[in-house]
Amino acid sequence: MRKTLFLLIAILGIGLGEVKAQDPQFSQFYAAPLYINPAFTGASGFTRLGINYRNQWPSLDASFVTFSFYADHYLEKYNSGVGFIVTTDREGVAGLQSTNAGLTYAYQLKVSDNLVFRPGIQANYFMRNANFSDLVFASQINPVTGFDPNLPGDPSVTGSNLNVNYLDLGVGGILYSRNLFLGASVQHLTEPNQSLLDGDSPLNQRVSIHGGYKIMLKEGALRRDLTYTRKERSITPIFQYKTQGEFSQLDAGFFLHLEPINLGLQYRGLPIKTFENFPNNEALIFSFGVTTSDFNFGYSYDYTLSELSNASGGAHEISISYLFQWGKPLRLPRDQWSIPCPKN
Repeated sequence: MRKTLFLLIAILGIGLGEVKAQDPQFSQFYAAPLYINPAFTGASGFTRLGINYRNQWPSLDASFVTFSFYADHYLEKYNSGVGFIVTTDREGVAGLQSTNAGLTYAYQLKVSDNLVFRPGIQANYFMRNANFSDLVFASQINPVTGFDPNLPGDPSVTGSNLNVNYLDLGVGGILYSRNLFLGASVQHLTEPNQSLLDGDSPLNQRVSIHGGYKIMLKEGALRRDLTYTRKERSITPIFQYKTQGEFSQLDAGFFLHLEPINLGLQYRGLPIKTFENFPNNEALIFSFGVTTSDFNFGYSYDYTLSELSNASGGAHEISISYLFQWGKPLRLPRDQWSIPCPKN
C-alpha cells in the first residue's frame, strides 16, 4: 500500500532536514544490558550471549522492528569486561534502516565490602539508509485519476544517495550492592549529523538513568525425593528515565520472581509533560519470563494507552541470554555478586 511522504516524516522523524530521530527502545531494558549502558559489560561475571527482538505497532504498515545481538566476557584477572553489540532497526513505510555495531568496555571497582562501581565506555559505527520507491509524493497525484506513477516525485529526494555513515561514542556508570543498583549513561556524545540529505540533523544525546531495589521474600522450597531445594522469592521495583532532545519518558514498575518464573508490570509515559501537544501516556507493559542458572527468557507485550491502541497492535518483545564459563562451573567468587536487576 502506498504511503505519503507526510506520513513518513510525521511518524518517523527520520532525519530529513531538521526532523529529529529517536533511538529504538526496549521495554525489557533490564534485559538489553549493553544497549542501555556500557557499564553492564561483563557484569554477569561470565561469558554471556544475548538477543533482543522488538516489533512495535505490528498492525500498521509503519511498524518498527528492532533486533539486537550482544556478547560480553568478564576478565577476572583485569577486573574488566569486554563486549560487542550489533543493533538493527527497520521501519516499514520506506524501508528506513539503521544498523550500528559497537565495542564496549567496563572496569569493576570494589568501593567497599558491600558496594561496587563500574564505569564503562562504548564506540559505535552507524549506517543509515532509506528507500523511497514505494512512497507517493504530492506531485504524483492527479486530481482526476489519483496516483500516477509516471509523474515525477520530489526532486530533493528522488535519485538522492539516501545513506549516511558515522562514528559515535557513549559512556556510562553503575553503582550496585547485593540488593540495590543505580546507573546512568549518555549515548551520542558527539551528536553526529545523521541527515540522509544535505541538511544538518544532529543525533541528540540520549541520557538514561535507571535503577532498582530487590526485596527478598520468604524462600520457597521444591521437594525432590527426600530433599528440598531452596527457591528465591523476591520483588524488584525498577525504573528508567530517558531523555533525547525534546523527548523524555519514564518506565516504572516491578517484577515478582518466583524461581524460576518472573512476572512483571510496568508503566511507560510521563503524564506531567506533553510531546507534540499529545499526552505522554504510552503503554502498560506485561512481562513473563523464565530464569535458570545459565539461561534467561523473557516475553513482554506493550498495551498502547494512546489513541493508537486499537489500530497499532501494541508491541511484542522477546529477550534471550545464555551464560557460560570455559571449562568451569557457573559459580561466582564469594566476594563477588551479580547486579540485582531482573534477569529476563
